[in-house]
Amino acid sequence: MKLASIKHGRDGRLVVVSRDLGRCVAVPGIAPTLQAALDQWEQVAPRLAEIAAALDNGELSGSLPFVAADCAAPLPRAYLFADGSAFLSHVELVRRARDADMPAELYQTPLMYQGDSGGWLAPTAPIPWRDAAWGLDFEGEVAAITGDLPAGCDERTAAAGIRLLMLVNDVSLRGLIPAELARGFGFYQSKPASSASPVAVTPDELGDAWHDGRVQLPLEVTLNGKPFGHPHAGAMHFSFPQLIAHAARTRPLVAGSIIGSGTVSNADASAGEACIAERRMREHQADGTPHTPWLMPGDKVRFDMRGSDGQSVFGAIEQQVTAC
Repeated sequence: MKLASIKHGRDGRLVVVSRDLGRCVAVPGIAPTLQAALDQWEQVAPRLAEIAAALDNGELSGSLPFVAADCAAPLPRAYLFADGSAFLSHVELVRRARDADMPAELYQTPLMYQGDSGGWLAPTAPIPWRDAAWGLDFEGEVAAITGDLPAGCDERTAAAGIRLLMLVNDVSLRGLIPAELARGFGFYQSKPASSASPVAVTPDELGDAWHDGRVQLPLEVTLNGKPFGHPHAGAMHFSFPQLIAHAARTRPLVAGSIIGSGTVSNADASAGEACIAERRMREHQADGTPHTPWLMPGDKVRFDMRGSDGQSVFGAIEQQVTAC
């Protein structure tokens, strides 16, 4: 099934969305918000699934057109956003850009940082721009939303705890990253609020495109209406169960925790990129200097992912950069 949060108050109003993203229906009698549904998932998920089936079969009266611009992020305020870096080609490229080596342990243990979770941007919200020197960049990702998971859970338990999947634009300020990392305490100012797709979907909604704990579909990325990349999200070195188990190694995860894949990236340069930093590094390798600029006011970015039927799975993230 597909779920979304229509803008309402601080936490949105939960709606069930049809598979074709054409219609939706609010379900206040089941759960007023997505967080409320996640808190009681075992009890409410079967009821939500019944609504979804009736909606898809045209058996439900009272549905309304689904409009992505009416959506907040699926979880406008999440308890946790822990972002991994499961695509090693991305890690290699951005570390090379900082003249940092690639230690062997990065192939065994995922990188992860804790990002801003309290103010997710809506899928069509402007991306704030404040200073050209900050190097504003987009990063297209896939993310999992978990249920309650105990500290120290294994990968099998982590896999069973995946409730929903969605797309993410992990906004980054490349000009601030090197100095923050050099101080040895990780990202903070260089990672402002991220945005999410209009819709979050249960893994079974993906059919054969969900296996090995990965979304086996390409991510379509455009910048100012032109194709920027179509890297395949199945190329994760670490699966979502591995990332989730890593996040829960020493602490429990509460229902509504978001675990990101990191920037979708393929070693094959013909797939293009899901962030400007990778494009610039490849330009540097080829030409001796990068020439794709960082985002500026007026730039438009778009992320989408289509299933084998050609239909958008999550709805698109479509944002314009706006000076603050």
